[in-house]
Amino acid sequence: MGRMTLPTVRQSQPESRQASFRSRGRLCQAVTLAVMAAGLAACTRPTGDFDRARPSVIHDQAMPAAGELAARYRGDPVSKFNKTNDEELLRDRGWGLIRPPWAKDWIGGTVVELSRTRILPEVEGRVPVDLYYIFLSTDRFKSSDARYDRVASDAEGDAKLVWPFCEVAHRVQEADKERLRALSAKSLTTEEMYEGAKARVWENRTMITWVGQALRYRIRAYEKALESLEIETPSGDRLWKANNAIQTLEKEVRRAENGCTGDFTQDSSPETKRSRIFTGWGTERPAPKK
Repeated sequence: MGRMTLPTVRQSQPESRQASFRSRGRLCQAVTLAVMAAGLAACTRPTGDFDRARPSVIHDQAMPAAGELAARYRGDPVSKFNKTNDEELLRDRGWGLIRPPWAKDWIGGTVVELSRTRILPEVEGRVPVDLYYIFLSTDRFKSSDARYDRVASDAEGDAKLVWPFCEVAHRVQEADKERLRALSAKSLTTEEMYEGAKARVWENRTMITWVGQALRYRIRAYEKALESLEIETPSGDRLWKANNAIQTLEKEVRRAENGCTGDFTQDSSPETKRSRIFTGWGTERPAPKK
């Protein structure tokens, strides 16, 4: 029996070694590209007018290519599908929430950029929440009131961006449902088409989840900064304003954390009361004379 099994073992060894070498080769390639991209990303993504991202070969081609290899090695789905207009807009608006222009002074741009290009898992692109308070403690702010005002301004700015993002996210989710329905209805579907559709739905959902987690992280950073400022430089009226702004952001963040569910047919702002001029005001009878 030993003589019969020996050739089988010898024949399987080269195949096993080749598979091992191929696996190691892919790993080394992914690691090498990731390390190179990490070094290149030491300079955060260049921006132009109004802090909009400028085209960059490194950030638009080299790093995404490395990120695709890294994502495949982690076992994350990767889709080769072209993106719809809404899917492009989802990522653009999502990026504005994950790292908006006013946060570039304290959020680690390199870490977030590595996550955006998928070199790091999207949901792991975080930095310590203490960095926001450290940023506020710098000499850039000459007034203690200005620090409270900055917290309120940042929280209000974040809250205003959630609704537009969720509108696009809702449309993308509806399109994904349509995509999956069409996929199940087709009798002749290639494996590549099937896997690509599933991967794109996963990528879209991950983007929405990433935004919700990034906003929750932002709230913790704001709250922690206020706790420290309240001890270091008390300012009652400014503290009230900042806390109100964070509470407004909290309501919007819960919407994003729930997958941007809700009614998207109308704005969530409070209803404006109708002017009295349209209810007969001005046509009343004159007051009786005595």
